Amino acid sequence: MKITVDIDCTPEEARQLMGLPDVTDMQQEIADEMKQRILSGLEEMDPQAMLRSWGPAGGEGWEQFQKMFWSGLAGAGQGDKD
Repeated sequence: MKITVDIDCTPEEARQLMGLPDVTDMQQEIADEMKQRILSGLEEMDPQAMLRSWGPAGGEGWEQFQKMFWSGLAGAGQGDKD
């Protein structure tokens, strides 16, 4: 024998039916706190400091990249001569 029961209810009604606590207020408080922390972190960001952290050793990393790029181009030009 197989019995199937379909219950059509909202999430709030299901929580009440199963006796689970309503945590929507707590979730909203946590979301508001996260939003506030993210926004305060964005205000403190310095674009120059962010760019320095992205590249190894600041300007030295960029110079190394340029040297590698130009040596690659020079090597590609020499391959065509053969």
